[in-house]
Amino acid sequence: MSDKTILQHIQELVDEEHRLQQTAQPGDDTHERVRHIQEQLDQCWDLLRQRRARREFGQDPEGATARDVKTVEGYIG
Repeated sequence: MSDKTILQHIQELVDEEHRLQQTAQPGDDTHERVRHIQEQLDQCWDLLRQRRARREFGQDPEGATARDVKTVEGYIG
């Protein structure tokens, strides 16, 4: 997966998130879907940061792997 592909996926997720937030109705499951999208976005950004860091230090960016939601969401910076 290339950086460009990851960035395209990020944009698709952001677009969906905005659509859902604009059309949310009381009592629907929009909140849960938005939370899931936000987790996916965090995973994508984490993967992109890993790829960039590997490239910066002369390593193959293809060696970066998507980490699970618990790892990404539990990170304290």
